[in-house]
Amino acid sequence: MTSEHRAGGSGLAALTLGAIGVVYGDIGTSPLYAFKEVFAHGHVPLTAENIHGVLSLMFWTITVVVSVKYVALILRADNNGEGGLIAMLALASQAVKDRPALRRRLLLLGVFGTAIFFGDGVITPAISVLSAVEGLEVAAPALHRWVVPVTLLVLTALFVLQRFGTASVGRLFGPITVLWFLVLFVLGAMHIVRNPAILWALNPQYALRFVLDHPGIAFIALGSVVLCVTGAEALYADMGHFGKRPIRIAWFSLVMPALVVNYFGQGAMLLAHPENAKNPFYEMAPTWALYPLIGLATCATVIASQALITAAFSITKQAIQLGYFPRLRITHTSVRETGQVYVPFINWSLYGSIVLAVVVFGSSSRLAAAYGIAVTIDMLITTTMTFFVIRYGWKYPWWLCVAATGTFFVVDFAYFAANAVKLLDGGWFPVVIGGVVFTLMLTWKQGRRLMRNRLRDEAIDLKSFLEAVFVSPPTRVPGTAVFLVSEQGLTPNALLHNLKHNKVLHETNLFVTVKHHERPWIPFDRRCEIEPLGRDCWQLTLHFGFKNDPDVPEALELAAQRGLRLDPMDTSYFLSRDIVIPTLGGGMAMWREKLFASMHRNAAAAADFLNLPANRVVELGSKLEI
Repeated sequence: MTSEHRAGGSGLAALTLGAIGVVYGDIGTSPLYAFKEVFAHGHVPLTAENIHGVLSLMFWTITVVVSVKYVALILRADNNGEGGLIAMLALASQAVKDRPALRRRLLLLGVFGTAIFFGDGVITPAISVLSAVEGLEVAAPALHRWVVPVTLLVLTALFVLQRFGTASVGRLFGPITVLWFLVLFVLGAMHIVRNPAILWALNPQYALRFVLDHPGIAFIALGSVVLCVTGAEALYADMGHFGKRPIRIAWFSLVMPALVVNYFGQGAMLLAHPENAKNPFYEMAPTWALYPLIGLATCATVIASQALITAAFSITKQAIQLGYFPRLRITHTSVRETGQVYVPFINWSLYGSIVLAVVVFGSSSRLAAAYGIAVTIDMLITTTMTFFVIRYGWKYPWWLCVAATGTFFVVDFAYFAANAVKLLDGGWFPVVIGGVVFTLMLTWKQGRRLMRNRLRDEAIDLKSFLEAVFVSPPTRVPGTAVFLVSEQGLTPNALLHNLKHNKVLHETNLFVTVKHHERPWIPFDRRCEIEPLGRDCWQLTLHFGFKNDPDVPEALELAAQRGLRLDPMDTSYFLSRDIVIPTLGGGMAMWREKLFASMHRNAAAAADFLNLPANRVVELGSKLEI
């Protein structure tokens, strides 16, 4: 049952407050830098006509991309209540499962989008916290040299605290972010009241005139205008935590009005004081409010960064379940919320990359060039996936699907093209990160496939092997042996080694295959399949969704309902620990085979990943050439 189904009156209010804190942290901090970046480099002349045109573009971008595309359409594409690119990928691949070639291409596209997300995950905390701390320069120009050190200090504290979980600070997210949006609204309204003519920019004619009269300037402006919708993907990604209704209520009742009023307030102020274009957000505030505003902005950007870091942990866990990442050590930071996890490797990899970004780029303006390209790539991929879901999954008419997603595709592509020209000006940074992650994910997936093929070629059919063994049966010893086998019906290497070296067979033998599916949740009543093989030997298949925690002992307890009772204290788990040997002329280039062998060697133990009791595990090694 999703959060949305559980929400009653007070529950709905709590979920809406939570959604404001988590879902809208990223898009809520974009007023710090989005409008400023349009005029920052002098490519777009600071004239009244251009200010009206840019504001009109921003308003209609927010309306079309966020309100219509994400809130109205894409929130409907839930995968058993779950959202995000991996959930969308699972939906799209399921919709075209009878078209194998198309399905492979979509999987490749979805994996690339997931990889690019990690590039976005580096840029977002860096640009958000930097832009907040840059308020110090407005308060006192002499503090300029402290901007980068203070930013690094804030980010270091944020990443150090990750291992303690977000449950305790999470309660503060909603109220602080609500206060932030109220302050955004008040700051903007103060300047709109002084210059209400700025509201004419709500008319789409101003955007059209700006684009038609100055196409070159408008194209350059689009690269910065898109920054006003960064974080829109979080609406969809966090749907499983809060449900559609709280997210929609939060957007239309508070978030969108606050953002629009603040952007228009910045525009109204620049009409009267064009000299404030260097940092219009902070220049809107009265002098006495500047330091409190810097503090509040820093808190808001930390919350935005936290939401993205949490999403990176969740996506990593899902990618591991789907077989695109090696097993990593995952720590659950909450006894109640299974979704709250901490992945040390991802935490410190993100931290190192973010520190590099802050030091190399040094300012939010230089980072802004790197920001848009990752966001627009993911927006394009989501739109593409949506087409296949509504056409082949929901069976909507062809013309309607093309009209609905085609419009969004044109808008997304325009923003992508405007950012692509900034590739050499910093846009390469998230693309390089995404490319590295993409290579790792594909190498791991393909390496695992080569391993399975080699094991299948060398394996013995389980039923035939057991029949041969019981012709002259070995000594049976008390207890239960659980053999983990990668593919159903094959004889596990661990059984062969056990018989060869120990020359015994347990009283009860379970041959267990764990399967991960392209859906978020597998209910308990469909978790365990049992097939008797005779002579107290059983073949079991355990099913887990990509949001389920794979817990083999817990799943095996379900077998008791089918008459297969196990004593946990009398059960041993046998695993094969394969050592991968790269060989020339194999299925991948030698450098990728060596990379895969290194990833396989450093992956977390299968026993930990499957939640096996440490004192009941026996690992038997073997070498495997790929």
